[in-house]
Amino acid sequence: MLQMPKKMLYALEAVVDVAYNARPEPVQSKDITKRQGIPQRYLEQVMQQLVRAGILKGVRGPRGGYTLARERRRISVGEVIRVIEAADEEEYSDERTMSDLGRTVVRPLWHQVRNDAMERLDKINLEDLCREARECGIKNAVAERPDFTI
Repeated sequence: MLQMPKKMLYALEAVVDVAYNARPEPVQSKDITKRQGIPQRYLEQVMQQLVRAGILKGVRGPRGGYTLARERRRISVGEVIRVIEAADEEEYSDERTMSDLGRTVVRPLWHQVRNDAMERLDKINLEDLCREARECGIKNAVAERPDFTI
């Protein structure tokens, strides 16, 4: 029934990938694309929105990429969703084109459903999702990197 827009799904997958794989080095977008199958054209656009919102930090240079701007437990899923939603909201905000029924009955219902969902998403943080990934046996890039120290 309800589906998350592709851009929102990509943003959430990318942020969780960074949270799960960014230690000790930043995660490069090409690695996120490889692991998550997110098209590069979507990824860069989404990542820049998340950097501007203070969820991610961009690191420049040959070993650059993205890291979280805050601790995993301090970034909620709801916050990530709101960043992407705000960028796309202008398309849907014109009430002048809505009927009276849509404006007074349908839209308020939809807002309530959205608010209920966001309330739940605000209670889930990136640490929770990383823990779930570990429990599901998903390997992270840190575990897969060879260690050449002697």
